[in-house]
Amino acid sequence: MSTVEREVPVSELEAELRRKEEEMEALRQEVTRWKEKSQQAPKRDDSFTSVSGREVAPLYTPLDREGAGGYLESQGVPGAYPFTRGPYGTMYRTRLWTMRQFAGFATAEETNERYHYLLKNGQTGLSVAFDFPTLMGYDSDHPRSLGEVGVCGVAISSLADMETLFDGIPLDKVSVSMTINGPAIILFCFYVAAAEKQGVSPDQLTGTVQNDILKEYQAQHAWVFPPEPALRAIVDMFDWCSEHAPRYNPISISGYHIREAGATAGQELAFTLRNGFEYVERGVARGLDVDSFAPRLSFFFDIHNDFFEEIAKLRAALRIWARTLKEKYGAKNPASWRLRTHCQTAGVTLTAQQPENNIVRVAYQAMAAVLGGTQSLHTNSMDETLALPTEKSVRIALRTQQVLAHETGVPNTIDPLAGSYYVESLTDELEAEAEALFQEIDEVGGVVPGIEAGWFQKEIAHSALRQQEEAESGSRTIVGVNQFTDGSEEVAIDTLRIDPDVEERQRERMARLREERDDEAVNKTLSALTEAARTGENLVPRILDCARAYCTLYEIRHAMEEVFGAYKEPVFF
Repeated sequence: MSTVEREVPVSELEAELRRKEEEMEALRQEVTRWKEKSQQAPKRDDSFTSVSGREVAPLYTPLDREGAGGYLESQGVPGAYPFTRGPYGTMYRTRLWTMRQFAGFATAEETNERYHYLLKNGQTGLSVAFDFPTLMGYDSDHPRSLGEVGVCGVAISSLADMETLFDGIPLDKVSVSMTINGPAIILFCFYVAAAEKQGVSPDQLTGTVQNDILKEYQAQHAWVFPPEPALRAIVDMFDWCSEHAPRYNPISISGYHIREAGATAGQELAFTLRNGFEYVERGVARGLDVDSFAPRLSFFFDIHNDFFEEIAKLRAALRIWARTLKEKYGAKNPASWRLRTHCQTAGVTLTAQQPENNIVRVAYQAMAAVLGGTQSLHTNSMDETLALPTEKSVRIALRTQQVLAHETGVPNTIDPLAGSYYVESLTDELEAEAEALFQEIDEVGGVVPGIEAGWFQKEIAHSALRQQEEAESGSRTIVGVNQFTDGSEEVAIDTLRIDPDVEERQRERMARLREERDDEAVNKTLSALTEAARTGENLVPRILDCARAYCTLYEIRHAMEEVFGAYKEPVFF
């Protein structure tokens, strides 16, 4: 009989159990003695809490994980259930994370130039920032767009703009992320149609469209339609992409904007995952097999200043998602259990005072994202509190990732902080906090009822208020803002200035489009879209027809709005 097959006598098992109990008791006594001694030492003046207000103990030991489950149950190995140590087996030893800088300003032509610059300088994926009219589903020549065209992102009002945006960029070779939510289905169809113009079929496309409307109602407020028709459109994309664009992620379930609005790390974790579960439930209710769309669901998390809390948040997210998809929703494909995420350093932590300090903040946040196992990463530029970033500041932000990837050695081993008493305990703590918040959400009736009652909005607002009060009182140090100020806070640095003629040029471009397109095709495809909205037909093919006919963004929005109506948030405060 081999050693592996040999049965261990009960007496040996009992002896080993006693030995472990004695070892833990000895540790408990030693920690007690240490606490008594350490309490006599003077402490520096600090709150010793995380950014989220979580109390941080002075010491973590195996005692903090008693009852946490065995190694395979709570951690395992990378690429295997419960995925705590990473969604892929070899992680960065096979492939580094995608370095995806968020960019977009002025017209499609100018942003296209920036994209070529970024790709030339080593960026490995593109991420599109749209201007505010586009985010809200308005054309550049709509009266409500006045003064906002191209200011906070690129203006995209039709397929023609999308074609220009990616001119000379092979969409079968470059992964593209688009941060758009309310009118996401329309911009996605512009993108698919632009790829077709390049001869690239949908099944060759890789990338992500954010398309997370639930967090818009909760935090960011860039919506178009009411919740139910908006959720219908999202499930339409799940259905269409699973068949026609299987490599493309039709949603990026976003905690980023929830955190930027003032949520804690635990709230970001819980609200984001619960939104994800809502999308799963909507897909299943449509009749879709969970394994037909869940493998293409992706996530987007904020990486804030508290280094260890952010790492633990990502590890907890991996474990919760895997367990819930497997046990609650019955997913059988391990790819459905695998949470894949993009991360971005926290814009809300950047300061206008002493802006060079932002370079340091971003570097630490980027390292936390990588130690937490992100699949792609955007690093913010130091000047983003003042304006859209300049080429110089974007280059520094990108070089920050490249130094991390190629000089620090951090990517050489997978999940190097696993086994840390603090990190493992914090991962468990965040997981428990998320589970408790799931219960609270269920008690208010679920995600949509919670949004309609203002529950999410109030929870986030209360957390934001606490953080603001800490900053204003000085109980939480913000370097260069409420401490370590030396008169150099208002540093003059070059900022990007948007040409005031951008709006006029975009209006002229749209006037030419309206003159040159086939009006009969425009009217026909828009009418068909309105009818599809009314009957429940999948919207994607009809919107694609509108895009190919060069219908504009607002025209397509309006065709659906005739049936769906427009969302107006109730007053909660």
